[in-house]
Formats: sequence, structure tokens, C-alpha cells
Amino acid sequence: MKTSFAQIRRLQQAALLVSMLALGACASLPPPTEELAAAQQSVARAGDADADQYAPTDIAQARRALEQAQAALGSQRDSEARTLALSAGALADLAHARARQAATDAELAQRRSEITTLRQRLQAGE
Repeated sequence: MKTSFAQIRRLQQAALLVSMLALGACASLPPPTEELAAAQQSVARAGDADADQYAPTDIAQARRALEQAQAALGSQRDSEARTLALSAGALADLAHARARQAATDAELAQRRSEITTLRQRLQAGE
């Protein structure tokens, strides 16, 4: 069977396409510096919301994941660093939400106690 120029041309195009796909697959994403910065901000925000008091387990997990993400980035394991940074951010956001909820619950309990005290004073005055 004779090979025509059209067949050779198609084989060259296919080889070029395969090469381009292979090179594209080898190209990596940029280092996850933005993800790490966002995770650091989330951890700081949770700390500012007293997560150490109200959600100690969640904030500890977030800090641990952030440390692991920074270590992975330092070892050029970008994919792992990205995953850990996103996890740290999510854990920190959870810690922040739980801390805010606990603070709100504590404030509500205090207000209810004040209302009860005021009612008792009003009844004593009658």
C-alpha cells in the first residue's frame, strides 16, 4: 500500500496534536500563593472572632492545615499545597462561624438574664 501525501499530512497533524496535548498536560498551575494568602486571612479572622475560646478544635485544625500547606509549598508540592490551603481556609471559616454563633448565644443568654432580673424587680415593686 502506497502512502499518500494526505495520509502523511494527517499523521503529522495527529503527532503535533498529541505533542501539544502532552505539553499542555505537563504544564502546571502557578504556585498557590493566592490560596495561601486567603487561608492566612481566614485563620486571622477566626482568631479575631475568639475562635480559640469558642471553636478551639476547628481553629487548631485550620492552623495545622495552613502549616502543612506552607510546608508543601516550600517543598514545591503545589497541588498538595493548594488542597491544604483550601482546606485550611474552609476550616478557619467554620471556626469563625462557630465562634460568632457562640458569642451571639452568650450575648443572648446575658440579655435574657437581664430581662428576667428586670421583670423580678418590676414585680417586687408592685
